[in-house]
Amino acid sequence: MTTAMTREQLFRLPDLGEGLTEAEILAWRVRVGDTVEVDQIVVEVETAKAAVEVPVPYAGTVLALHCEAGTVLDVGAPLISVGAAGERYREEEQAGSGNVLIGYGTGHAPASRRRARVKASQDPVGPQLNAPASARVISPVVRKLAKENGIDLGSVSASAADGVVRRRDVTAVIEQRKQDTVIPAEGDVERIPLKGLRRVVAEKLTRSRSEIPDATAWVDVDATGLLSTKLALQAAFPDRKIGLLALLARICVAGLTRFPELNSSVDTERGEILRYRHINLGFAAQTERGLMVPVIQGAHRLSAAKLQVESARLTGLARAGQLPPAELTGGTFTLNNYGVFGVDGSTPIINHPEAAILGVGRIVDKPWVVDGELAVRKVT
Repeated sequence: MTTAMTREQLFRLPDLGEGLTEAEILAWRVRVGDTVEVDQIVVEVETAKAAVEVPVPYAGTVLALHCEAGTVLDVGAPLISVGAAGERYREEEQAGSGNVLIGYGTGHAPASRRRARVKASQDPVGPQLNAPASARVISPVVRKLAKENGIDLGSVSASAADGVVRRRDVTAVIEQRKQDTVIPAEGDVERIPLKGLRRVVAEKLTRSRSEIPDATAWVDVDATGLLSTKLALQAAFPDRKIGLLALLARICVAGLTRFPELNSSVDTERGEILRYRHINLGFAAQTERGLMVPVIQGAHRLSAAKLQVESARLTGLARAGQLPPAELTGGTFTLNNYGVFGVDGSTPIINHPEAAILGVGRIVDKPWVVDGELAVRKVT
């Protein structure tokens, strides 16, 4: 058996800012035994705000990954252990049971030592005393996984020839239980955990409904001039694409400048209305991870062309899952252009703690009275 590490450096999940207290492991970029450099990206995590790539502050050999993809960690929890470059890592710590804590083996100790260890521990997770001698030293990570899921380790069949119950064996039992709990009357049901960004969005929208007494006003407007302006800008600046979202953003800025009470929020704890002199304009963006609201900081200082560039940049980052938390916070007003989904109108939920939101439906041909005459106009 190789010698246990004496120069291990443990890197814990760092503080990711914005008051975030936890993150979900999306994907590891390294494996046990890999060599890493300082500031090398080793893992991608998802916080309540966005997906974040985390670099490691140490160089050397990866000794252990303390959790697997899908795990939700609190800030400060063990993330990865790194040893001196070229230092050997314990083979039993990466044997089929998955990534375990440094200093714990999975089946290479003599039988007499294994028996003594079981008698001393009296682990409450499953009756291990009746298991074969070779199966009695089980990784603490595997024990924890079994305990959290209410699994009796004594009833788990080991897939390895040495009889050691490993992570994959417990995971297989968990997956089988999920399949067995499907109620035939429900048909095929996919259960998606409400966590990370989805959980925060759900909590925020629920809080909005409970704290903000919303009143919705519906108004039909003639958008013929808006579309004419869009075409004129495209003709005048063929190298700059200025879309409807950018023009609607400019309309929002003009409207909020004229009616600043809509560019505000309420501090319920202090009983105060906060009216902002700056305009940070949020806009709804549909992504594979759900609806996100990137924020154009300082929108009141930007032209339509610059608003177009900024909204395109933020939308690209949102759809790639690379929006930093700072780009998702601080909004003072939100624009929701649901016309792209082919609907005329809706009642959007106010983005807490803002005071108002503007929703814009599709633009279609409708009869409209212009100067006393009936005409066909572009109406939204």
